[in-house]
Amino acid sequence: MTKATDPIEEPELIYIPDEEGNEEEFEVVMKFEVDNSDKKYMLVVPTESDSEEEDEVYAFRYEEEEDDLKLYTIEDEEEWNMVEETFNTLLAEQEEEDSK
Repeated sequence: MTKATDPIEEPELIYIPDEEGNEEEFEVVMKFEVDNSDKKYMLVVPTESDSEEEDEVYAFRYEEEEDDLKLYTIEDEEEWNMVEETFNTLLAEQEEEDSK
């Protein structure tokens, strides 16, 4: 599994088209692979937010083919619960490391 992106590193940015086809910029905050599976997941936050509130985190399953990145929405509730649980676990581990 991959831990959360180190804040010292240059942020990884991706562009995702919205409903109108406009490219929106997102920062990748975490990538991880599920054990015993070939599925990879990515969690992103928008780089520009319209509100002062916390950024919403978006999760996608992804595949990389050479220079091509394909994102898939997570529609299965069981898969979503697994992604959410993994994210929370990795985030807690990262916060624990940061507090040392």
